[in-house]
Amino acid sequence: MRAKPEKAIVTQEKPTRTIFQEYAEAFVVAVILAIIIRAVLVQAFKIPSSSMEPTLLVGDHILVNKFIYGLRIPFTDERWPRFKDPKRGDVIVFIYPEDRTKDFIKRVVAVGGETIEIQNKKVLINGKEPPEHYGHFFSNVMLPGDMNPRDNMPPVKVPEGTVFVMGDNRDFSHDSRFWGFVPIEDIKGEAFIIYYSGKDFEQVRWNRFLKIIR
Repeated sequence: MRAKPEKAIVTQEKPTRTIFQEYAEAFVVAVILAIIIRAVLVQAFKIPSSSMEPTLLVGDHILVNKFIYGLRIPFTDERWPRFKDPKRGDVIVFIYPEDRTKDFIKRVVAVGGETIEIQNKKVLINGKEPPEHYGHFFSNVMLPGDMNPRDNMPPVKVPEGTVFVMGDNRDFSHDSRFWGFVPIEDIKGEAFIIYYSGKDFEQVRWNRFLKIIR
């Protein structure tokens, strides 16, 4: 009795991926992740002016936590999930109220419901001078309030849903003293770390790398 011939099973060989294809796929994935991280988690900014000195110097490159105050839900004023509300002392990046194409960075000095005033370079919150290590008036020149609100500003109550911000370098900062309050919905996030510092590669400030912003 003859044995039946076995059927030959032929499988189609899958084409081998080239190294170029693998690198291309990895690059696309990296780009997608970078877009998601930038849109949702953190965003990098560079400090262009001296208004936040000595906390932040010109040429500092910082990272901003974009979800700490909650992500804005499109077409609403709601934010979710909100881990905390902006509080006094936070360094925030926000949309500049007088030109919404620009982002500013300042420090929260007063929040909704508080009354702020400035008397001879002293910042008072609800009539008292709070302890703070960050705000500095370097100039000895005292400007009267009727000429300029830099050193003397009458009491103003911060509306709910907004914050009053100032630069740490209070003699050279264009802030809420001049253009008013920042709506919370215009806050992009809280600055939390310096990841690089230097005006160029020949002036690197190594001691500022990975410095926590306080």
